[in-house]
Amino acid sequence: MSLKPEWFYNQSGVVPVLHGRVVLVTTRKSGRWTIPKGIVEKNMSPHDSAAKEAYEEAGVVGNVRKIEIGRYDYPKWGGTCTVRVYPFYVEKLLDRWEEMHVRKRKIVSLSKAIEMIENDALAEILQTFFHRLEKE
Repeated sequence: MSLKPEWFYNQSGVVPVLHGRVVLVTTRKSGRWTIPKGIVEKNMSPHDSAAKEAYEEAGVVGNVRKIEIGRYDYPKWGGTCTVRVYPFYVEKLLDRWEEMHVRKRKIVSLSKAIEMIENDALAEILQTFFHRLEKE
């Protein structure tokens, strides 16, 4: 049984790319490394909501793409959250941002990001996305 309203389980996130590297953040409670993500805000598209999360959680400003590059699931609130993932090209890293005192931010290579991320489906989304970038 879900403990939250159904729309809480509809989430979106971004893969923030900066000079061919990935910007990761920690989760608030467990401190695990992940991408910026969150509940899709009402009256916002999933990609715009994800860009807002990137700004708040990672202190990155840039350009989000509208094309979804994958989806993954994770357990939360007694249910399963599905996260739609979008590319995000970082134009500026902020020195100060909203959640800087509750999350860490790290800029790493793709191979390091894959090592750090525990969700296999998310790691595979990153691998596939960067493989496509290399071909462009």
